[in-house]
Amino acid sequence: MKLLHIDSSILGSQSATRSLGAAVVARFRAEVADLEVTYRDLHAEPLPHLSAASLAATDPTEAARAERAIEELLATDVLVIGAPMYNFSVPSTLKAWIDRVAVAGRTFRYTANGPEGLVTGKRAILVLAQGGVHAENGPGEHHESYLKWMLGFLGITDIDVVRAQGLAISPEQRTAALRAAERMLPQPLARAA
Repeated sequence: MKLLHIDSSILGSQSATRSLGAAVVARFRAEVADLEVTYRDLHAEPLPHLSAASLAATDPTEAARAERAIEELLATDVLVIGAPMYNFSVPSTLKAWIDRVAVAGRTFRYTANGPEGLVTGKRAILVLAQGGVHAENGPGEHHESYLKWMLGFLGITDIDVVRAQGLAISPEQRTAALRAAERMLPQPLARAA
C-alpha cells in the first residue's frame, strides 16, 4: 500500500495538522506491513504558484516538479492532507499543489455529461485545524468543503476527516480539541482496499 502524506502548515512543531497528520501516518505504519510513505512538505518545498509560464511549461525544472506531484498522486492508495485554515481557506501552498495536480486529461476530463474524475479507487484523509469553530458549508467555511469538493472533482470520494476546531479560543479549548481530534483518527484497514 502506498500513502502520500502532504503537510501545508507554516507553524512547524507548533502545528496541529502536522502532529495529527503524523499520528495518522504512524497508525498506518503500525498496522500496514507493506506501507510505502511519500512525504511532501509544501511549506519547506513549495511548488510555484500557477502562472502563464507554468501553463506553457517553459521551465523544465518547474515542469518536472509538477509532473512528479501528479505521479505521486496517481501512484498513491491513501492520501493524507494536513490543511490548517488560513483566512477561511486552505494555505496558498496547498492551493498551488492542487493547481499542479488538477490537470485536464490526467486527473480529470470533460465529457458530454460533465467533468469526470480520473483519480479513482483512492482514500483521502483530511487533517484539518481551525482557530475558530466553523460548521461545514457554513458562512466563512471555505476549507473543508473546498477540499472535499476538489478531491471529488478529481475522483476521490472515500474521504475521512480529522478535525480540530477552536484552537485559538483558549489553551484549554486547544487541548480539548486536539484530544477530540486524536479520537477521530481513522482505522487504516477499516476501509482501505
